[in-house]
Amino acid sequence: MKSILKKTLKEVVAKITKHLNPEKIILFGSYAYGKPGEDSDLDLFIVMESDERASKRRIKVSRLFWDRQMPMDFVVKTPSEVSERLAMGDPFVKKIIEKGKILYERKIN
Repeated sequence: MKSILKKTLKEVVAKITKHLNPEKIILFGSYAYGKPGEDSDLDLFIVMESDERASKRRIKVSRLFWDRQMPMDFVVKTPSEVSERLAMGDPFVKKIIEKGKILYERKIN
C-alpha cells in the first residue's frame, strides 16, 4: 500500500475508534484486493454493537468524514448480523471476512 493510503487509513481508523467503539474494521474492495483504479473508493466494513438500523449506523460513520478528500463507502453491521450473514452463506460478507484486511480489532480482556 502506498504511504499516503496508509496514512489515510490510520487517520480513518483513529477517528472511527475514537467516536464509535467498533469491534472490528476491515478494508475490502479494490484497495484490499490489490486492484485499485483511479476512481476507486475506500471500502470499510465496520462491526459494532448498535440498536440502530443499518442505514442510521452508516450515516453516523459517514458524518465523521463529511470533509473527506477521498471517496469512501461504509458497511456497518452488528456482530450478530455478521454471524447471521455467514450462516446464510452470504458471499459478500464471506469474501470480506476471508480476504479483507483487518485494520483494527478491539482487544478482549
